[in-house]
Amino acid sequence: MSTRSQSTRPSALAVREAAVGPADPGALQASRYAQILRDHAPGLRRVASRYAHSEAEREDLAQDLALAIWCALPKFRGEASLRTFAFRIAHNRAITYLRKRRATDGEREVLDPTPSPQHILEDRSDRQRLMDAIETLPLNLRQVLILSLEGMSYTSVGRVVGITEKNVSVRLTRARKALRARLRGMQ
Repeated sequence: MSTRSQSTRPSALAVREAAVGPADPGALQASRYAQILRDHAPGLRRVASRYAHSEAEREDLAQDLALAIWCALPKFRGEASLRTFAFRIAHNRAITYLRKRRATDGEREVLDPTPSPQHILEDRSDRQRLMDAIETLPLNLRQVLILSLEGMSYTSVGRVVGITEKNVSVRLTRARKALRARLRGMQ
């Protein structure tokens, strides 16, 4: 029986870095960079998509993020995970990108994040249609749907209604299907 605990085992990255050795910092940087891209590329692309408007801008920003991460890797001290390090670099670089874009765009129209009165009325109307449609559901379906909308787990809903989790799942599926049909009919 080993006395080593799980937490003292080296990570896959640490094993790889030990194999590369301190004599070759370029190989270590390349290894870390490859791991970041392999493990976190989709998340980094999502970061780029949140800060850029067009597809071309997203591609440019994604490349800029990748380059910024590569350039910052020699400064990685291991105080945080590679994921945290990469996303912090990406976030900071994306903010810098926004600042530069605003400076070069000049007077670009700033969109008001508050909804327009028309949008508020449409939301209220949609919400009322949804509530009306829920009220037309049979009680056994309405019950599980309302409890589910309150954030209750299938187990909790089952306990409240007195049915199994599987039955909760079946009733929710039926309720959603009936609700979609009723909402289509109300348009």
